[in-house]
Amino acid sequence: MKIRLYGTINDSIVDGPGLRYTIFTQGCLHHCFGCHNPDSHDMNGGYIEDTDKIIKEILDNPLLDGITLSGGEPMLQPLPLIEIIKHIKPLHIMIYSGYTYEEILQLGDNQKQLLSLCDTLVDGRFDMSKRSLELLYKGSSNQRIINIQESLKNNTIILQQISEYGEFI
Repeated sequence: MKIRLYGTINDSIVDGPGLRYTIFTQGCLHHCFGCHNPDSHDMNGGYIEDTDKIIKEILDNPLLDGITLSGGEPMLQPLPLIEIIKHIKPLHIMIYSGYTYEEILQLGDNQKQLLSLCDTLVDGRFDMSKRSLELLYKGSSNQRIINIQESLKNNTIILQQISEYGEFI
């Protein structure tokens, strides 16, 4: 299966807890002012990659604690991301989306399935007026870090608990 990418990082330490493989999807409709990846907005930009290559890179790195799906907007390419996740579980999956949790549940079945396969969601559009460099794993204070599995199980939003060392608990 093919996916349009802005890029990947094989050993990120800033896109979630631990050592992570980060996938930056290409294409975003939000166009948040101050976005740290504005070149990822163009729906026809970036490059096409085979999901098998990404899966191999992830599986070939035994040091990874998880993967992070970022962008662009990952919810615009749910099927190739679902394909990747199915091959790399039980690694922790963190996803960033400009859509809120509630909006994702209304997008469609593929987006809901992608969400259900992930563990942690950072949701909401980046808001430059609420930006802070002191926030852990998010860019602006309006964004939430959500424990997806607990939220789905309890049918209400459960925020992810984070230790003083930045680990999810």
